[in-house]
Amino acid sequence: MSKTDFIDYLKTVDSPTLSNAIELLKVRSRREGFVPVEVRALFPEFGRMVGYAVTAQVETVTECYPTNIDLFVELYRKVGESPKPAVVVLQEVGGYPNYAAHCGEVMSTVFKRQGAIGLVSDCAVRDLPEVRAIGFHYFARGAVVSHANFHIVRVGVPVQIHGMPVSTGDVLHGDENGLLSVPRSHEKEIAEAVEKVRSRERKLMDWVRSDQFNLEGFRDHVVE
Repeated sequence: MSKTDFIDYLKTVDSPTLSNAIELLKVRSRREGFVPVEVRALFPEFGRMVGYAVTAQVETVTECYPTNIDLFVELYRKVGESPKPAVVVLQEVGGYPNYAAHCGEVMSTVFKRQGAIGLVSDCAVRDLPEVRAIGFHYFARGAVVSHANFHIVRVGVPVQIHGMPVSTGDVLHGDENGLLSVPRSHEKEIAEAVEKVRSRERKLMDWVRSDQFNLEGFRDHVVE
């Protein structure tokens, strides 16, 4: 399966089904590879977001690192050079994450011009009506009004979003249920596992909705 075909295939899969399928592969612990409830789709009506991560670390309120406009340009360039579609992933390294607005209308528009379809933040974003209008996904904790002293510290480094490691080039998948990372080099196995999960759940739900349903037979129909 080509990379393009795999991305298109993942768009047909909801995030919980994909998560269950990845569990079947046993390539990582069940407690890894997804973000907690704090990070959510701010525009769930957009549907699924699937794309290749482009990572950076940023500092918003504190000023431990100097501002360097060249790093903004470098991030935009990395997005342009990334496989498409791209998803920008920003990790806060400053001391006040509850005050951190990582993106707004201007940055979202530039990211989109460079081929990104959305942004993941471990903190907040802003300009929600304007960004919704351009169809750009936001996965974040919420919104705050100010960008404070926002500046980019490092580009292309591994980051973590509330415990979920992300490296540039990782495939991310998100919808109204949440966000998860997709293990690399398992495209065929993941597609096969998704179909296995779907088949198993279809059979289970058909039985649960049927006249044959009973709790005594439940154990025989459920396989975890």
